[in-house]
Amino acid sequence: MAAQRRTLMQSHQSWTDDLPLCQMCGVGTAPNCVYSPDDKGTQSHPNEDGHLRFRGEDGCFLYGVFNGYDGSRVARFASQCLTAELLLGQLKSNHTDSDVRRILSQAFDVVEKSYFETIDDALAEKANLSNYVLPHNENVSFHQLSPQNQKVQERLKELEQEVSGGATAVVALILNNKLYIANVGTNRVLLCKSSSDGQNQVLQIGRPHNTDNEDELQRLTALGVDSARVRQAGQITGQSSTRRLGDYRVKFNYNEIDLLSAAKTKPIIAEPEIHGSQSLDSVTGFLLLMSEGLINALESAHGTEQANQEIVAMVAAELALQTSLEAVAQSVVERVKRLHHDVYVSGRQRATYCSRHEDMTLLIRTLNYPLADGVLTPTQGGRIYPVSVPYSNSQSTSKTSVTLSLVMPSQSTLTNGTNTASTLEEGTPTPGQSPTATLQSTNTQTQSSSSSSGDGSLFRQRGSQAAQPDETGRVPPYVDFSQFYSLWGSDHCDGQSTQGGLGPQ
Repeated sequence: MAAQRRTLMQSHQSWTDDLPLCQMCGVGTAPNCVYSPDDKGTQSHPNEDGHLRFRGEDGCFLYGVFNGYDGSRVARFASQCLTAELLLGQLKSNHTDSDVRRILSQAFDVVEKSYFETIDDALAEKANLSNYVLPHNENVSFHQLSPQNQKVQERLKELEQEVSGGATAVVALILNNKLYIANVGTNRVLLCKSSSDGQNQVLQIGRPHNTDNEDELQRLTALGVDSARVRQAGQITGQSSTRRLGDYRVKFNYNEIDLLSAAKTKPIIAEPEIHGSQSLDSVTGFLLLMSEGLINALESAHGTEQANQEIVAMVAAELALQTSLEAVAQSVVERVKRLHHDVYVSGRQRATYCSRHEDMTLLIRTLNYPLADGVLTPTQGGRIYPVSVPYSNSQSTSKTSVTLSLVMPSQSTLTNGTNTASTLEEGTPTPGQSPTATLQSTNTQTQSSSSSSGDGSLFRQRGSQAAQPDETGRVPPYVDFSQFYSLWGSDHCDGQSTQGGLGPQ
């Protein structure tokens, strides 16, 4: 089995090519970028992120975002192996919540063990060759070594590139119209829900496993690690995550790492934190899975407190403008890129935090949202509802809300591929009016905030029915320019007749 996995990794074949992709989601990506003084960005390494979005049997859907580092091997392997461990007959519609959670946890364990099986030969060779390496001498350059030692050094460098690297992962599973989230590391999940009574919620599901997470620091303390030093350092072997897939250095050689040397057992783990089940019955809105690079780029540009509400505002705006979910996701990623770059070139206080950004990935899965004819816009019959966006980087439960516009279906909705009657009963908003909403703040590791994103002003209410042409075939204008024509005529015609000039003829 290990040999088969190694062969698949080397040949870049996928175990999941025959699985159908989910058509109710879209993915946007952007590679890393380092800005130079002349304002030109360059990519410092190939894109290391990964994602998955598959539709299984029995109403099962699987989504994931993977943030790779030191190469894309672990992210690519995890996306394939997790899919194989979850969608090839393991999950059934009659499974209980505890069954699903157990299967999810086991899948991550299999991914971790299977990945190390694919590199065990390389690790063994690396350990063997290390015995022949002379002690490091700063006064001796590579070219001064004997030909044999040069070959050993070159081979060790190749092996290190082959076995190094890791990934963080967040996976969303929908089974029996229930949502389960399994998270390892520093990616983020947001669930935006709009209910029929006008109460709207945005839930951040789970917290990042990083050096600022109190629960993770307590876990490390129980293992004998000095958590105060870990918090102060902010990183462990170059990464802020305290849970990750792969990365043999912190899994097998942690006793040689200063910060982790006192640990009694393996301190950096791949065990997922699982949240669920969250019922999606009658839920209208969307689910967002974001890589750490996207989150960090937005937070570097605008700070941490408004990050969730800003990304939701961007998604809501693009849902009202774009005709495909792929375009929505890519447009949001491009907006984050522009924000990040604009702050860098502005020279303002936060510009020092924006000299570079890592790979960015955003996966959007709509819930009860019509896809057959594309996303509805206000002029296509969609109704606009305000969305209150709670967020905070603390455990605050503030109920102050911010409102932005989100186009919702007007008559029928799509629930995991099945048409159902809409549960929305409010009347269609008339021009100049907007239904109000109150913030329902929940805390399943859910955060709240009180700042305005500004994106809500992009929308202006119109009736749900498109304007009808008159007898000349023209559609009445949305804006009355009569006063403009009058002023223009008085200023530019010197008392002459305006006939044949500006204005409707």
